[in-house]
Amino acid sequence: MTATAEQEAFAGQIRGMFDRIAGVYDLMNGAMTAGLHHRWRARAADLAEVEPGDSALDACCGTGDLAFELARRTGPTGRVIGSDFSERMLDLARAKAADRGTPGLRFEWGDALELPYDDRSFDAVTVGFGVRNLADLERGVAELARVLNAGGRLVILEITQPRRPPLSIFFSLWFDRVVPLLGTLAGDRDAYTYLPESVKRFPPPEGLALVMDRAGLERIRYTVLAGGIIAIHSGAAAA
Repeated sequence: MTATAEQEAFAGQIRGMFDRIAGVYDLMNGAMTAGLHHRWRARAADLAEVEPGDSALDACCGTGDLAFELARRTGPTGRVIGSDFSERMLDLARAKAADRGTPGLRFEWGDALELPYDDRSFDAVTVGFGVRNLADLERGVAELARVLNAGGRLVILEITQPRRPPLSIFFSLWFDRVVPLLGTLAGDRDAYTYLPESVKRFPPPEGLALVMDRAGLERIRYTVLAGGIIAIHSGAAAA
């Protein structure tokens, strides 16, 4: 499937944005979530159900935090690939890997809409805070499902919009006002204005579950955490 000119332009903008903010990405994640993003990534890695020796792909890996969680579970005999289309993000992920000496883990350039891997290549595929940025969500989820082994699990960790007060009020104040201000202090207000806008455009948890269903995944479940701010979806590839 060929991307439209509009999708290509959007992808180029997103790639440029992440290249720009790569240096402050980890710092901003910590500030915006009070450090809880590490706990959410660990929960997502648990739901991937990988074991020592398994293979896993973390797509849209950013600076690699979820890939490292997977690598802890697959161990030195496993194979974990962190894939992203931002070279600046990958540079930082590789620097972390060099510091930690993590065997079985490598980081590669890749576009989640056209992954450079054969069908049924991985026991698990994860995405942490990335599918919201895809130019074509349906195509992206289908591509993630394509590279799963039979019975393998796709796990998607994403921000979602709470619907009931007081969390809905707090969410609006935090993401619409405070996060762009933090982005200004970090040197890129536009990127952190895009964040709340992208969450508003993204399907609610039941909508993403339907996208996963249309991609052919089975046993789809989702859990909403942090009072409705975070959703973790999981589904299994057909045998």
